[in-house]
Amino acid sequence: MDISIVLPVYNEQENIPLIYQRLKSVLEKINKSYEIIFVNDGSKDNSYEELLKISTDKTVKIINFRRNFGQTAAMAAGIDYAQGEIIILMDSDLQNDPEDIPNLITKIEEGYDVVSGWRKDRKDPFFSRKLPSMIANMLIKKISGVKVKDLGCSLKAYKKDVIKSIKLYGDMHRFIPIYASWVGAKITDIPVKHHPRQFGKSKYGISRTFKVIIDLFGMKFLGSYSTKPMHFFGKIAGIHFIFAILWGFIYLYRAINSKRFLTDESLILVFLLWALTILFIGFGLLAEIMVRVYHEAQDKPIYIIKEKINFDDK
Repeated sequence: MDISIVLPVYNEQENIPLIYQRLKSVLEKINKSYEIIFVNDGSKDNSYEELLKISTDKTVKIINFRRNFGQTAAMAAGIDYAQGEIIILMDSDLQNDPEDIPNLITKIEEGYDVVSGWRKDRKDPFFSRKLPSMIANMLIKKISGVKVKDLGCSLKAYKKDVIKSIKLYGDMHRFIPIYASWVGAKITDIPVKHHPRQFGKSKYGISRTFKVIIDLFGMKFLGSYSTKPMHFFGKIAGIHFIFAILWGFIYLYRAINSKRFLTDESLILVFLLWALTILFIGFGLLAEIMVRVYHEAQDKPIYIIKEKINFDDK
């Protein structure tokens, strides 16, 4: 299999027939074998029925979740079952344009491991969507060091060996290029078309920006300290230890000058700083234990599949 297209689906009943037709129109023009994997993420409308209608085409494969697990889980399932040497992720809401797929493939064939879409002319409301996205992208680039212009764009292409080595969980799908960079992937981005949503409702809002920022700190922690959390908590403990020593000397100096045992807030602060030092060392030890358990038991999937259609049982 040359190409796998993975599309998470959540309440997109009007868009499914249209995105299918447009994908087929593009993919039949390229001289490569392909599969289109739709992952129904617990849709509450008739999305699953629409998927069943197009499943008579054996290039269309369907993964049906038992309930809604989220976009990251849907992408993870599609990636897990994808057979293509190039795996392309995109939304099923018609805002991503299938006509950009050949350009992504061309860049992969030039030697890149990850090609990220850049919605240069984004068709979304400025204050509720574009501005928060600009802020999030700026923070992500600053903290991660990965110079991708638009991490929020779902349309991305990956070499199979790169993306299948990445374990996804939570809402971390937007950071896949960053994870890929940690394993030495060669990354680039290209401008892609972006269309206004025609049907259905957007699942994104301004509140998502805050979730992205929170996830960003989690991503940074995992990137720098996932196998050595004691270093992270050790730094915090070290800072508290230094302040405890300094404040302890200040307390002793005041006590010697006053020639009496002081029982004011200075003594309380010294004990508090010492207690925080011990506390963060304890956090570090617990995190070390949890990391070891995680790495030994991480084969547990983040989704539960109810049904698979058009997949080879092998």
